[in-house]
Amino acid sequence: MTEKAYETLLLDRPREHVLRIALNRPEVGNATNTKMGEELFELFRQFYVDFTAARCIVLTGTGKLFCGGGDLKERQGMTDATWQRQHAIFEQAFMAMIDCPIPVICAVNGHAFGGGTEMALCCDFIYAAEGARLALPEVTRGILPGGMGTQNLPRACGPRRAKEIILAGQPFTAAEGYEWGIVNKVCAPDKLMDEALATAAKIAENAPISVRQAKKSIDRATELDRKTGYMFEIEAYNRTVPTEDRHEGINAFNEKRKPVFKGK
Repeated sequence: MTEKAYETLLLDRPREHVLRIALNRPEVGNATNTKMGEELFELFRQFYVDFTAARCIVLTGTGKLFCGGGDLKERQGMTDATWQRQHAIFEQAFMAMIDCPIPVICAVNGHAFGGGTEMALCCDFIYAAEGARLALPEVTRGILPGGMGTQNLPRACGPRRAKEIILAGQPFTAAEGYEWGIVNKVCAPDKLMDEALATAAKIAENAPISVRQAKKSIDRATELDRKTGYMFEIEAYNRTVPTEDRHEGINAFNEKRKPVFKGK
């Protein structure tokens, strides 16, 4: 992966093999504009090609909010064709996030509305700061969630709860999100990043091929019947058998030492 400077994103590596991506438009609550959509798509599609770029990714926001949703000032006066063209860019970005073979933890550092909540739901799991609120308010603005919200939210909390959240368009708290299975962990704001990075570091210490194959297999669990999903799991498992990391894991256990995985 080629490191570069982005206009709307900040990248750094706070832990070994961990890449942190921060939405970086704090002056507008990290609202998503066309440029951010283009940059997210460009960045995440690189991970599909070069999955050795990191072993775990943490997605967060700069400033007080995670993401306030779409930049409605940019959208003011857009023609239908321009609106749909912009949305097509975000469609590709969201799908690139879903297809990312590297585990992605979302650290929701503040409110996440609309596309911000959808972006969080595209990640593998969510840690959220106490006091953060999330919402999918699109129906209150004459549209509906279009960033995989109607697909990812029911998978997280069930269709009945998802209908309540989406059809009412009302915000919910991080604590409610935890209770409903949307948020994995609620953290004190000053501890959120430490907690997310600690988990990312644990993931990054494990055998990279095994982690990627496990993620891929889990993703199929809600899309296939159990037996077909198990066949997928076996194929994913067999990919790990001839790896150097599998031998290293066994040797390290028997030699009573910590394994050193190389992703080979």
